[in-house]
Amino acid sequence: MTKVRNAPLRRRRGRGTLSIIAGLLIASGAIRLGMHAGTALAFQSAPKIDVAEIKEPQVCPDNAELEEVIHALTRREEEVSAQEVEIARQMEALEIQKAEAEAKIAAMKAEDEKLRATMAAAATAAENDVSQLTKVYANMKPKQAAGLFEEMDPEFAAGFLARMAPDAAAQVMAGMTPKSAYAISVVIAGRNLGAGLVDQ
Repeated sequence: MTKVRNAPLRRRRGRGTLSIIAGLLIASGAIRLGMHAGTALAFQSAPKIDVAEIKEPQVCPDNAELEEVIHALTRREEEVSAQEVEIARQMEALEIQKAEAEAKIAAMKAEDEKLRATMAAAATAAENDVSQLTKVYANMKPKQAAGLFEEMDPEFAAGFLARMAPDAAAQVMAGMTPKSAYAISVVIAGRNLGAGLVDQ
């Protein structure tokens, strides 16, 4: 009697266990479906990558190449520094030459001014001497002065006679020979004519 009563109870327990196992399997399947769906959505939302745009990784140069580049840069820097030193030396030499040239030009200008002053002083002295000598000839007796002018070169004598007063010069020339008087007259006339042409 007791065995008959316990049979339905065992059946109920077996069905409850099956229900629990079935529920667990359904829950596991739902979790797996959710995971697959999330993965699919993640792939869809992820940015697309163009394979053609992917570049090959750059290979870093080895130590030998780096040393060669550094050596070349160092050598170039040394060349530039040497060029700068040479340019500075040339500029300094040019400055020295410029200073020397300016000093020479200044010395030449000073010498030129000194020479001009000397020539002016000599010209003034000569003018004074000629003026003084002209006065001496003018104060001489006309006949005595005529004898001196006869011995002079016509151009030289004309210079003195042209400085004398016209009356004094006429008296001196009157005492000279016609040939000498004519030669001196030609020189004086030529000078006066040349001076007139210059004034025009």
